[in-house]
Amino acid sequence: MDRGIENGQGLRVGVVRRAAGAMGRRAFLQRLASAAALAALPEGLVACGERAAVRRGPPNLLLILAGDLGHGAAATFGGSDGSLPAIERLIAGGVRLTQAYAAAPAAAPTHLALMTGAYPARTEVGLREQLSTHPLGLSPGPSTLPRRLKDAGYETALVGTWRLGALPEFHPLRHGFDEFYGLLDTTDAAPPADADRGTHLVYDGETPTRIEGDVTDLLTERAVRLIARQRSAPFFLSLQYDTPRATPHAPGDAPDLDPLFQGGSPEAHARALERLDAGIGRVLDALAAHGLEENTLVVFISENGTGRFSRRGPLRGGKMTLWEGGIRVAAAARWPAVIPAGTETDQAAITMDWTATLLTAAGIELDADTAPDGIDLMPVLTGASAPSARELFWRTDQRTRHKAMRGGDWKYLATEEGEFLFDLETDPGETRDRKHDQPDLFERFKAAYTRWEAQMLEPAAPDPARA
Repeated sequence: MDRGIENGQGLRVGVVRRAAGAMGRRAFLQRLASAAALAALPEGLVACGERAAVRRGPPNLLLILAGDLGHGAAATFGGSDGSLPAIERLIAGGVRLTQAYAAAPAAAPTHLALMTGAYPARTEVGLREQLSTHPLGLSPGPSTLPRRLKDAGYETALVGTWRLGALPEFHPLRHGFDEFYGLLDTTDAAPPADADRGTHLVYDGETPTRIEGDVTDLLTERAVRLIARQRSAPFFLSLQYDTPRATPHAPGDAPDLDPLFQGGSPEAHARALERLDAGIGRVLDALAAHGLEENTLVVFISENGTGRFSRRGPLRGGKMTLWEGGIRVAAAARWPAVIPAGTETDQAAITMDWTATLLTAAGIELDADTAPDGIDLMPVLTGASAPSARELFWRTDQRTRHKAMRGGDWKYLATEEGEFLFDLETDPGETRDRKHDQPDLFERFKAAYTRWEAQMLEPAAPDPARA
């Protein structure tokens, strides 16, 4: 196996493994350099291996984001928090990414990375790992993912939790979303008093309404209605669940405003996962029922690593840390007309890559402004290209003060406990520090991290409200 940096030959190039049944499609897909090549083809019949799919213009785009799901929830990723048939069906219908990461081990910076295609630390708002205690938010100035898609002719909708500022000037409708239904921040879901327990402040556009019912179900209902709507343009639906992070309550459960630090229970977490899976199943069924399945790119990711009750398999650490358990996430993409089913890739991927991939799938040319830190994953997802060499970086500054870099199979990590070097291929649980037997590699990683950090904004002061 090519050990990449260790052998001084660049980063390790991964291996894409496929089910035998997908080989017919692969021969065709290898002729495609990216999804942009598909968009350049005339409307009509596009051969896809042993069958044909009718492409009529750009694909619909459905992004499904889960809260605190981490890497090990789905059985396909080596663990299971229970039976998740809809998520497993989604994964089996496309390609799963075994080496996928969130841009941060916290929700708000990851959401920012998705909107901007850039590392969170490039933007002031990304320096805060929770925005509900600050009068900050994402300004409409920089062109965001929904704005670019809207300008390209897409109908755009956000259903779920926004997280990027609660003041009117930061509202999702200022960023290119035609519609918004959900929560501006997770604090909206927290009842202000026991008398209001079980109700939620849900925004429909800019109008707040206190509604009874489970938030996950409310979001699923709206997403299904949006998919069923008659339209003349392709759609981009960002379905941003806060589940299983925001676990449902039952008699005897402790209040659960933040399951990393207080409240909740394993039983409540399991119920949340079941509700999330059922909701995803309904959304996928809606695509099929309305004839949209073949030409809809569905991306499924988690906003960060494992929360308090999520399983992380062999991975160490959890949310708010830069150990693998805090940033490694389950990820999959399905596009039946383009991506072979039942496949996987060990391409190292990060949140910003999905920004670039969605834009490219829509036929939007990437440049330094559209997704400065992301790459188009579509050539790898289809099998047209082998996984690419790259380096990934992270930093936390508030609840923890961690630094991390991954290059090839190797990872540099600095925490309050010291500095480490791990070989993730042989030690995914990060139990054996290798800096002493790989001193040159350790110093090279430290130097590369220093160069990256010099391009970022200075860290923000710790948040006293979360201390």
